[in-house]
Amino acid sequence: MPIVVNSILTIKSPAFKDKGFIPLKYTCDGANVNPELSIDNLPNETKSLALIVDDPDAPMGSYVHWIMWNIPPKNKIEEDSAPGIEGKNQKGRNKYSGPCPPSVIHNYHFRIYALDTELDLPLDSDKQKLITAMEGHILGTGEIVGLYKGLE
Repeated sequence: MPIVVNSILTIKSPAFKDKGFIPLKYTCDGANVNPELSIDNLPNETKSLALIVDDPDAPMGSYVHWIMWNIPPKNKIEEDSAPGIEGKNQKGRNKYSGPCPPSVIHNYHFRIYALDTELDLPLDSDKQKLITAMEGHILGTGEIVGLYKGLE
């Protein structure tokens, strides 16, 4: 079933511009904390937000760095915070795992979804389970893409 999106959210970060480089602090080479994200144009009917951060440039396919759901519908996710329920990233951990590529540039997609409900998912849920649970509940979505090249 295709995801129908009615609204485009505006996602920004004071840490980096869209298609700009992510500072070291937010990567495995730094403090490995999530950057602040601001969200605008939330539909009035929004009951919760969901977040997926992944790297489609990974050699084995899309690499999931962070998923979170049941985030209160606010206009900001603070730096180094987890305001919702964190699911399993590619390392099997329920937490943010910053960019960590070899010494080539990768694209990191920070996607926010505005949902018309809260989700009832177990803590061992991964990206695919989150996507399946969101089907039919997405009011809007938006993303910011950050770049990072691992240290030589």
